[in-house]
Amino acid sequence: MKQAVVIGAGPAGLMAAEILAAAGLHVTVCDAKPSVGRKFLMAGKSGLNLTKSEPLDPFMGAYAEAQRALEPVITAFDSQAVQAWAHDLGQEVFTGSTGRVFPKVMKASPLLRAWLARLGQANVQINTRWLWQGWEGQALEFETPQGREYLSPDVTVLALGGASWARLGSTGDWAAHLRAKGVALTDFAPANAGIRVEWSDHMTRHFGAALKGIALTSGPYSSRGEAAISKRGLEGGGIYSISRGVREGHPLTLDMLPDLSVPEITARLSKPRGKASLKEHLRKTLKLPPAQIALLQEMARPLPDGLRALARLIKALPIKHTGLRPMDEAISTAGGIRFDALDKGLMINALPGVFAAGEMLDWEAPTGGYLISACLATGRWAGEHAADWALRG
Repeated sequence: MKQAVVIGAGPAGLMAAEILAAAGLHVTVCDAKPSVGRKFLMAGKSGLNLTKSEPLDPFMGAYAEAQRALEPVITAFDSQAVQAWAHDLGQEVFTGSTGRVFPKVMKASPLLRAWLARLGQANVQINTRWLWQGWEGQALEFETPQGREYLSPDVTVLALGGASWARLGSTGDWAAHLRAKGVALTDFAPANAGIRVEWSDHMTRHFGAALKGIALTSGPYSSRGEAAISKRGLEGGGIYSISRGVREGHPLTLDMLPDLSVPEITARLSKPRGKASLKEHLRKTLKLPPAQIALLQEMARPLPDGLRALARLIKALPIKHTGLRPMDEAISTAGGIRFDALDKGLMINALPGVFAAGEMLDWEAPTGGYLISACLATGRWAGEHAADWALRG
């Protein structure tokens, strides 16, 4: 019986293991942490956005320059296939108003339990606390509670994640092992990250406030998602979607009233103000909540006297910040194994019989279902091609 080792027990690794076992290989999954799927479970705390139900063209557009490399992979396991897979594991899903797809239970643990049960029925062996140390000759070397262990499988799938949330297992330490073997990598960078802002004291009372009905822009990236004011800056889906623009050095602007034009806002501001303060006038005429008025004053004090200038500012408020939150706090990372270092089956050219999947690959995508969907799809693709390579060998 052919032997396969999968290193990394996140969604990409578990999917590769499932496919390899279905092809008739004996599969061993090794993970450095005491339990599997830790980042997957963390994602489930906000509902586990599995995929997004939308036409293929806009779906693939979310992967930017990686679109061409990922298109055959994701087409083979698209949004509908992800939903069918979850259903087969006994997890009913629903599609929200924005097209995002979630399990009805809005958490990851039931799906993960069912998945692990199915892998167990397929005789997949899972070794936890097995920290990969690279290769010793041709053998995979691991640091384990029992000491050094070595495995020499017929085929290997690497699914070790990116370089964010190290406490959940994605340390990025694997990059050194691959560079030593001559594998071409792109340096890691934070993706889907919060924005650091050094607030003045008057913003303290607004920590935790949501910024709704806004639009954000940074260079070519834009979002109508929400944001939240936190002690450390700005967080939330809307911010994460445009964080790549900030990382690339583009200015960040916020449109507080994206459904109104500058003339429309000016007309509303032109209503008699009487003895009302500017803050009260903005609240009454534009329905701006206190947190947004505070943000306007924080970023652009003193506010312009002219109503049209004030309207333009409300439509394109420059956000003063000090960059992205640290990489380990980012939801995901850019960078990883370059696609030109892989063949079409995701086998590493410099390492015959070694395949890679998930966030190890050099792609990034915004939140909204694209991240987990691509991890599952690349895990499946790598598993299929790894099984074919082993069985032909």
